[in-house]
Amino acid sequence: MKDHRQPDMPDSKRHFPVRGRRVGYFLCLAISICGAICGMSGCASSAYRYGRAENYHSSPELAAIRGDQIERGQPRPVLDGIGWVIGIPSKIILWDHRVDNHAVSPETEIALAKYLDDNELENVKVRVNQYAPREEWRRLVANKSVGAGWRYTLGTLSWVGYTILPGRVFGGDNYNPFTNTIHVYSDAPALVLHEGGHAKDFSRRKLPGTYAAVYALVPFTPLYYEAVATGDALKYLRTEGTAADEQEAYRLLYPAYGTYVGGAFGGSLFAIVAGHVVGRVEGSQVPREREADEERVAAIREQHHREMAAKRSSRQNGKWPTGQEPISPSEKVAADPVLAQRSSVRGKRKMNLEAATKDVESVEIDESAPIIQPAGHTAISSSSGPVSPRGK
Repeated sequence: MKDHRQPDMPDSKRHFPVRGRRVGYFLCLAISICGAICGMSGCASSAYRYGRAENYHSSPELAAIRGDQIERGQPRPVLDGIGWVIGIPSKIILWDHRVDNHAVSPETEIALAKYLDDNELENVKVRVNQYAPREEWRRLVANKSVGAGWRYTLGTLSWVGYTILPGRVFGGDNYNPFTNTIHVYSDAPALVLHEGGHAKDFSRRKLPGTYAAVYALVPFTPLYYEAVATGDALKYLRTEGTAADEQEAYRLLYPAYGTYVGGAFGGSLFAIVAGHVVGRVEGSQVPREREADEERVAAIREQHHREMAAKRSSRQNGKWPTGQEPISPSEKVAADPVLAQRSSVRGKRKMNLEAATKDVESVEIDESAPIIQPAGHTAISSSSGPVSPRGK
């Protein structure tokens, strides 16, 4: 009779053969992925908390750098075409042709601008498909909310990476906490709002440099940071966006989060697939959840809009809400050497202009004197009526 018993082997191999161990490993990984991602699934159903300027820790030196909050790079068809090709892997991973397409639409830009306005992120810079290393270095030096130790180590490394491997070519939407800048290369509002969530998260930290260093140096911590930004984007779209916007966010942000889970635990492909599956399942529940939360979300949104309208009205009338009164101009200039220098230059210009104006006013004009016209010109009588200026 043939003995069908297994030959002697260690118990671990007898009960957990190689194939079984692999299946168990990926099963545990799937559970970890789903657990981590599904931990964000309740985020959209909870109340959204708008950011407030008084809760942020910003740098006066960085705020003194004036200019448009959102800037666009000049169209470069060849360069952008190369960037589109390089971004094909990202398009496949997230299964969306708008990822790293280097053709950001005005609608996506407006969505981000509204997010920044709703959350009072006035000092955040946005560069839409733009390469500006010199300006970014200036922002790095001026961002005193980040300690010099972090700015000139990790911050400098991030600037070098941005300079020699520009996102204008290699893509990758990101937020740089060392310069407080959002870089946008994708025409997907959900991905852009996710970066806005990072800006909001870092702006409320007392030690943003240390907070950024933990993200960069400590394993597994990016999972928390990315979950915070993803949850903020989803909750914002539940409050301010449409059902289609929110469903799209689930389809994009969950597999994007899966890339971080895969990077932390291994098995990136499996993590991305799990993110796609869970994101679509969660997205299918959006219409029902929005219907149940409609009244509560509408009340939160309307209250915020009333507060923002009142705040803008108070600022226009010279009255500021309690706790948000600005310091006097003289105090602000005294505390900021940059503003002090600008104020000195403007003061000198104003004095010169006033002196020139007085000199002109002091000149007496003899109205009885004849007006000498150059040859070939005809004098215009005052009775002929006003002469309209020639358009340029």
